[in-house]
Amino acid sequence: MTAVLFTCAGQRADIVSAFREAGARTVAVDVNPLAPALYHADVRAVVPPIDDPGYVEVLLALVAEHGVRLIVPLTDLDQLLLAEHRELFDALVLLPDPDVIRLTGDKWLAHLFFEARGIPSPPSWLAGDLPDDVPFPVLVKARRGFGSRGIYRAEDREQLDFFLRLASADSFVQRVCSGEEFSIDVFCDLDGRCLGSIPRTMLESKGGESIKGMTIKDPALVEFGRVVAETLEIRGPANIQCFRVAPDRHEVTDVNPRFGGGFPLPTAAGSRYPELALALAAGERPEPRLGDFREGVYMTRFFSHVCLTDVDGSLEPLADEAAAPA
Repeated sequence: MTAVLFTCAGQRADIVSAFREAGARTVAVDVNPLAPALYHADVRAVVPPIDDPGYVEVLLALVAEHGVRLIVPLTDLDQLLLAEHRELFDALVLLPDPDVIRLTGDKWLAHLFFEARGIPSPPSWLAGDLPDDVPFPVLVKARRGFGSRGIYRAEDREQLDFFLRLASADSFVQRVCSGEEFSIDVFCDLDGRCLGSIPRTMLESKGGESIKGMTIKDPALVEFGRVVAETLEIRGPANIQCFRVAPDRHEVTDVNPRFGGGFPLPTAAGSRYPELALALAAGERPEPRLGDFREGVYMTRFFSHVCLTDVDGSLEPLADEAAAPA
């Protein structure tokens, strides 16, 4: 049984549970003892903040103690730190190279990267280089934002100037895409080959995370996901966001080198991404399965919970009160 360490576990109980169902022994860590995903893992631990000098040392100790063979970061927060220290771990860190993480973490640099390689991306400008005929509407976007934070929509020049003054983060301006938005959940091997590419519609999102969607077996979107992933040299999972602005043109707006917020949907559609990750950790070289998934699978999300109680100074899940007496 392969032990998997999940960092910044947060609310991603869906991912932790999927790896357990795939046969992994799960070790989840977070700075917050109330992070719900901790209580869906076989082993849980509270760790220091990411900027603590001892953060990596604590993870190294957990890897050694539990025989961890695979490390899966669940947010963007510690990706660069783990990628830069991957040689210290006696385990596979499921991340691309640090340069890729820096690139995808800066949406302006990512735009320039895609433009230079012939991958369509919406017209974008730095505030000091705006053309006189800005094609409104446009977005003022934080270069390093996430979860739809730091994004403002401007309908005219007056609004644009206001939002540029309002934005506290380093920002740029991007034309609003027309057409339908899609997310593509991809998974690549350690050589950067795209093993899976599963598009889904964005029927509804909240805070930048999909809460309603449907898988769609569209060959153009499957191929677009593969091209973007392999051009970036993704290792492991990534979520690609794009718009279809014309029948034969898709424009990429964001890439996150981690499992996407809509993870349950491609999983239900047969992605087998947890199994592929475990295979990579075991030294295997799975073959691509592009287009091998179930289309027309819908996802609609809801809130759930974990109730805890203090047991000798440690938080433990509350016994199921509805369970029949022994």
